[in-house]
Amino acid sequence: MTVAELANLELLKGKGLPQFDAIDASQVNEGIPALLLDLKEQLDSLELLIEAEEKAGNILQWNQLMAPLQQLGERLRWSWGLVCHLLGVCNNPSLREAHQQNQAAVVQFSSRIAQSKPIYRALLALEQQDESLDNCQKRIIKSELLGMRLRGVGLAADQQEIFNQLSEQLSALATSFSNNLLDSTANWSLLLTDESQIAGCPHSLRELLAQAAREKDHPDANANNGPWLLGLDQPRYGPFMQFSESRQLREKLYRAFISRAASEPNNNQQLISEILKLRQEKAELLGYANWAEVSLATKMAPSVAAVEGLLEDLRNPSIEFGKQELAELMALAPNKTKLEAWDMSYLSEKLRQERFNLDSEALRPWFPLPQVLDGLFALCERIFAIRIEIADGQAPIWHQDVRYFKVFEADTGSQLASFYLDPYSRPGSKRGGAWMDECLGRQRNSEGEIVLPVAYLICNQSPPVGETPSLMTFNEVETLFHEFGHGLQHMLTTIEQPEAAGINGVEWDAVELPSQFMENWCYEEKTLNSIARHWQSGEPLPNQERQKLFKARNFMAGAATLRQVHLALTDLHLHAHWRADSGVSPEQMRRQIALNTTLLPPLEEDAMLCSFGHIFAGGYSAGYYSYKWAEVLSADAFAAFEEVGLENEVALQATGRRFRATVLSLGGSRAPQEIFEQFRGRPPCAAALLKHSGLTH
Repeated sequence: MTVAELANLELLKGKGLPQFDAIDASQVNEGIPALLLDLKEQLDSLELLIEAEEKAGNILQWNQLMAPLQQLGERLRWSWGLVCHLLGVCNNPSLREAHQQNQAAVVQFSSRIAQSKPIYRALLALEQQDESLDNCQKRIIKSELLGMRLRGVGLAADQQEIFNQLSEQLSALATSFSNNLLDSTANWSLLLTDESQIAGCPHSLRELLAQAAREKDHPDANANNGPWLLGLDQPRYGPFMQFSESRQLREKLYRAFISRAASEPNNNQQLISEILKLRQEKAELLGYANWAEVSLATKMAPSVAAVEGLLEDLRNPSIEFGKQELAELMALAPNKTKLEAWDMSYLSEKLRQERFNLDSEALRPWFPLPQVLDGLFALCERIFAIRIEIADGQAPIWHQDVRYFKVFEADTGSQLASFYLDPYSRPGSKRGGAWMDECLGRQRNSEGEIVLPVAYLICNQSPPVGETPSLMTFNEVETLFHEFGHGLQHMLTTIEQPEAAGINGVEWDAVELPSQFMENWCYEEKTLNSIARHWQSGEPLPNQERQKLFKARNFMAGAATLRQVHLALTDLHLHAHWRADSGVSPEQMRRQIALNTTLLPPLEEDAMLCSFGHIFAGGYSAGYYSYKWAEVLSADAFAAFEEVGLENEVALQATGRRFRATVLSLGGSRAPQEIFEQFRGRPPCAAALLKHSGLTH
């Protein structure tokens, strides 16, 4: 492609908001190779400049070295990041194929930058010019040098070639894992035609299942008469397991869910062993004993033993509480039947209603998405001094459900950021779960202008049905607050160096601090009053129902914490101890761990690892413990607000401004421990987490 053609290709625009509907598979196949060729020429020029300056006895200063590196990285991140974003929210066969065709070349170029010996030497030389750098710049260079070492810059040429092949294979395997899980989830369905099959299910779920049926060749389906289409996506799976009176159907659905992506044609079982084996090979090439050590090299946690210590501290009380919870569920089992895994959600809901008289499904009408957003935005204005305004129609979108918002300083009115919200589940084209990602990061561009951050906030909650808005479960409310916490750290950063702005440069086991911190506000009385209003009458959630929510906050906390410990230990041990020649499969190792971390043993067909996308297709390999590590920080941070008094508005706002000025503002410019201590006035303490989780008597 000519330079002019490159400039006109939307995918290669490289700045501003993308025109999402202009990006298709042909643009990916035309644009990405051309972009990589152009970036390679720029990289070659930079390396020649470095070598020429070295011969002359000169050292490239910050702007001479980092500015071109940042521009290289941003152009690739903007274009390839857009492809990956669309693959997550608008997955289709042609886009998937285009992504797969270009993925290896992108990985190769990324490795080429990370393994550039001239750039590595220039960074080392710049690091020695200590007096000319500020603390943020020093931290960025230290991080860049570590990142390059972990990506093989110090390897001999033959080892580097092997290392790069491993990186390309792992990238392809991760994509295959994700696609298999997406397809396996989307391809399973069960049509219910008899009223008895839907017994116990609330009207909102019946509506959702009928809507799914209408979209699959049953145009006359309705909530009252059916048919109803079951699926494995969370908005259908979770409530059905919670409310269905049909034990037989719950069993059928549960067995399908736990065996996702475990059989042909979407089988992840072999991929798991291969991914673990290749990661181990990469670790050994780098001189580490295992992949867990590689992962922890860039995190707060100092060692595998330290992580195991935290998880054991949580496992002990969780087992104690979990066994008590299990006994209470067994007492509810009808006709003294054996308690099975597909009974857990159903009986937990029964126990919740019995103990707290709390019907979680009946509360949906009090949590319509528009009202929840209003309350969330009001909270942010109150404690962080920002104003959020609807800006639908002012930015291109990728689906009609997507919303757009702008963020302003409350006092001056100056714009700080903006964000997209894609709230609803779309099985088959949108991957499950919830996440925040970077559309644009805060930085000062080559013209000296500040680029304002833009975030993608993605959820998978129940969609609107007919004229009824999305009525959220309280869990979905917490998920929205969680992702918004990530978004706040991205959007409220004051750092202008892109490598340290927002969530960039933040150690992985600290990055969940703002997100988990925000979940606490769902239970703060003033915030709950603002988000919980009936979608038709506008009436606030009755006080007795609010009190039930407060009392039920830590319901089944032992089982919930134990599940996270099980997942974190499984992840850690697979990456620290499993070997291809050990004679033990990854699943067998997981089942050994389950002996001490689960209340009910896994079923024979339980293939949880095949759907564990966090560690096999995401960034959490040997890092899933980060949720609990960061939860120590987040619980202690929220305790600062509790200590000044949640009803003391003046002190609350002062504490909120301090949280914004430290945790939300400083991003990766300083070590997270240092930032936390600046906010809290002391190191973090785990006592608040045990208290918030209800794991202390």
